[in-house]
Amino acid sequence: MKKIAIGIMSQEKIRERMLAIAKGEYKPKSGEPKIWFTSMKSLAEVLSDENRALLKTIRDTHPESITGLAAITGRKPGNLSRTLKTMSNYGIVEMRRENRHVRPIVNATEFQILAA
Repeated sequence: MKKIAIGIMSQEKIRERMLAIAKGEYKPKSGEPKIWFTSMKSLAEVLSDENRALLKTIRDTHPESITGLAAITGRKPGNLSRTLKTMSNYGIVEMRRENRHVRPIVNATEFQILAA
């Protein structure tokens, strides 16, 4: 499993960086974060101890659906769905549609955090 680099920077700095990249004024280096948070607090909410344990459970058990994951973890499907959607927005989890189910797939369980 690969390690994902995560950056922490103010919203204004993130916007400036994205505009510079879009204009071709700045080319990100290979090791730079692709996922950005505006504060340690928001990062801590997404990568809480409970959510990191959830990532490890998904990695180890390979559940077929969110309902299956709910049965394994004892959490409610609606709660899991919201949590996984948030992680999916950051690229930490992939939500793959298979038949009539949505299967969660973990992209990383290790993170390198860089604060700017």
